Amino acid sequence: MTTVHAYAATESNGKLNPFEYELGDLDPHQVDITVESCGICHSDLSMLGNEWGLSKYPFVPGHEVSGKIAAVGESVTHLSVGDTVGLGWHSDYCMTCDQCMSGNYNCCPSATGTIVGRHGGFADVVRAAAASVVKLPDELNTRKAGPLFCGGITVFNPFVQLGISPTDSVAVLGIGGLGHLAIQFAKAWGCQVTALTSPGKEEEAKEMGAHEVLNSRDPQAIKSAYGKFDVILSTINVPQEWNTYLNALKPQGKLHFLGAVLEPLNIGAMPLIGGQRSVSGSPVGSPVTIRKMLEFSARHQIEPITEHFPMSEVNEAIEHLKSGDARYRVVLDR
Repeated sequence: MTTVHAYAATESNGKLNPFEYELGDLDPHQVDITVESCGICHSDLSMLGNEWGLSKYPFVPGHEVSGKIAAVGESVTHLSVGDTVGLGWHSDYCMTCDQCMSGNYNCCPSATGTIVGRHGGFADVVRAAAASVVKLPDELNTRKAGPLFCGGITVFNPFVQLGISPTDSVAVLGIGGLGHLAIQFAKAWGCQVTALTSPGKEEEAKEMGAHEVLNSRDPQAIKSAYGKFDVILSTINVPQEWNTYLNALKPQGKLHFLGAVLEPLNIGAMPLIGGQRSVSGSPVGSPVTIRKMLEFSARHQIEPITEHFPMSEVNEAIEHLKSGDARYRVVLDR
């Protein structure tokens, strides 16, 4: 038996306090990870407040884990004790459904969320199915790598799934925890990159790789870009005048949602029909796409911009993220 020392909330939006629980025997296909760092994602906040109706208490957040393998099940062959690894939104897959059998593990209807019905990475140890755990390239900084396993793969996945071309004009809506990584990926991918963001982030966006910056709060600025973009990646979670963004797409362009906007989308049919445009969305990626993202990040020296707190200051870190002042991913270190 392994005793896990974690931080848990006992009620919706409650403070996180020290919490202990026991792990049973290790399944043959599982691994235990000694947590070194764990990012705080907005999904952790949503789960903490049970915004999606999935939370169970006591609740241990944390699904952007980086650390070292502490134990491996007897059937695990691709990971060894001491390997530096990461764990993201999913901690297990059914391995038998059509999606899993075709390699689309991230779309498995029975996939287990790392913080859904189980305890996550705000802890000294987290357990997961070995198939969901990916080794980190040596070139990546372990302390900063955790956010790549949720925020990073969320914005990298569309480049693979949508077949985005290096010659495409890509706009990133929202330059925050997701958007600042999307800009870096798009620039390294070879795209013409436009940042759609609020005033005050222009210079930062250009330093990240944006070729152009437009004020997303100025309808006239967006209208000036009508017919310009092959893809708009929306990383925000608040309603917008979506038809304006549809008209900013080229014919056959795509408005792709990565941020979880909970309100229904107010979208007219004519901008879609007239330009043969489409609206889509995607979740995190499969383990093989995560591996590709990590290799791509190492090759192009892409990493999250992070702020760090000791894990003992988890509540202060959460309040900092809630304030909207985080630049751009908050990470807890043990």
